[in-house]
Amino acid sequence: MELPFGKYSNSPQRTPRIFLLLVLAVVVLGLIPLYHPFNLYPADLVTQNPSEISPIYHDEEQKIKIKEPETCDIFTGEWVWNPDSPYYTNMTCYAIHEHQNCMKYGRPDSDYLKWRWKPNGCELPIFNPFQFLDLVRNKSLALVGDSVGRNQMQSLICLLARVEYPVDISDNPDQAFKKYKYTTYNFTLATYWSPFLVSTKEADADGPSHTGVYNLLLNEADEKWTTEIEGYDYVILNAGHWFARISVYFENNQRVGCRYCGIPDVSELPLTYAYQRAFRTALKAINNLENFKGVAILRTFAPSHFEGGEWNKGGNCARTRPYRSNETTLEGQTLEQYRIQVEEFKIAEEEGKMKGKKFRLMDTTQAMLLRPDGHPSKYGHWPNANVVLYNDCVHWCLPGPIDSWADFLFHMFKMEGTRSLEEKLQ
Repeated sequence: MELPFGKYSNSPQRTPRIFLLLVLAVVVLGLIPLYHPFNLYPADLVTQNPSEISPIYHDEEQKIKIKEPETCDIFTGEWVWNPDSPYYTNMTCYAIHEHQNCMKYGRPDSDYLKWRWKPNGCELPIFNPFQFLDLVRNKSLALVGDSVGRNQMQSLICLLARVEYPVDISDNPDQAFKKYKYTTYNFTLATYWSPFLVSTKEADADGPSHTGVYNLLLNEADEKWTTEIEGYDYVILNAGHWFARISVYFENNQRVGCRYCGIPDVSELPLTYAYQRAFRTALKAINNLENFKGVAILRTFAPSHFEGGEWNKGGNCARTRPYRSNETTLEGQTLEQYRIQVEEFKIAEEEGKMKGKKFRLMDTTQAMLLRPDGHPSKYGHWPNANVVLYNDCVHWCLPGPIDSWADFLFHMFKMEGTRSLEEKLQ
C-alpha cells in the first residue's frame, strides 16, 4: 500500500501535516494484517474462533555465532526455554489446518509453545520473516511429500504472515497441489502431494486396516512432482509415515513382495525394503533431471510419539515438555528409516557432484525426537465431532515445534547464499 506523502519539506507549516500522515501510516499498516480478506482463500484454510494475539516479533538484525564454523552441527542440540514465542497464533494466521489447530480445540497447556532449538556449540537465530523473504526474492520453493510436508508449508506461511500474505496461484483444483506467490518479493511457494515419492496406485480404498492398500512401483518416481520441479530454486523432499500402510511392492513391473497384504505366495517384506528403494529412486530422478539447476533438500524423518498403544489401539502423546537429549534415543524402525535416508542422501550427493547437482540434508530427526509434547493428540477436533477419533501423534500443532524448521531453513538459505557468492568470486 502506498501513501501520497508528496515531496519532503522542512517548512514549519508542513510539520504537523507530515506528523499526522506518519501516524496515519503506522495505524493503517498495523491494521492491514487484521483486515486481510480471508475470503480470497479456500474455506478449509480459514480458521474459526481465534485465540489470543501473538506477541510482537523481534525483527532486529541477528547473526549466527559459530565457535567452530566447520564443525558446528545446527541439528544436534537441546530445546531451551523461549519466553518470546510463539510468533503467531490462530488469530494471526489463516493457514492452520484444522487438525493441527490445537489452540482452537482447547489444548489446556501452553508450555509446548515456549521452546526454541539451541544447537551445541553455536547459536541458531530465530526465524526472521523479513530477512527470509529478502533471501528468497525472485526465487521458488517446492515441498514434495506427505502431510507432514504440508504441515511445514503451513508453518512457514504463518511465520511469514507478519510481512505478507501470499496469493493463491494454483493451477490444480486438487487441494493436495497448492501454489502460492508472495507478490512483493516474487517468491513462489508450492506443495506437491506424493507420500511415497514413487508411482502409486490405490488397489483398495479400505483394506484390512481401513487405511487402504497401495501398489508401489518402487523403480518409478512419481511424475506428479518430477515433471513439475525443474524450474524451482529449492525442492524439499520428505516421506515416512505412509510406508507403514499395507502395500504391495513392484519393481520393473514385477511383484516382488508386500507389507501385511495377506496375498498367497507373495513374500512379506519389511517397510525398510520399500523405503530405501523409494528414496533411491526419488533422488536418482532428481539427478537425472537435466534442466534442474536448483538445490535439492532431503528433510529427514520426524518421529511420531505414540505411547500406551499403536495409533489405532489407544496410543497417545500426552507429555507436556520436551525430552532432554539424554532422556531418549533413536531406535527400532525410526532409526532404520533415518539411517536409510542419510545413506541414500550420501549416494545421491556423490553422484550429483559429477552432474553439477546440489544436495543438502535438513536433519530434523533428532530435534523432533525430543518433542513428544508437540503433537495435536486429541486437540485436532471437538470431542463430539463426527470424525474417526484417534490421537494424532504424527503431525505437529501450529504454532508449535515444527516452526523451528523455519529456523533451520533460514540458516541453510543464508549458507547457500554464501556458497553462491564464493563460487562467483572464484
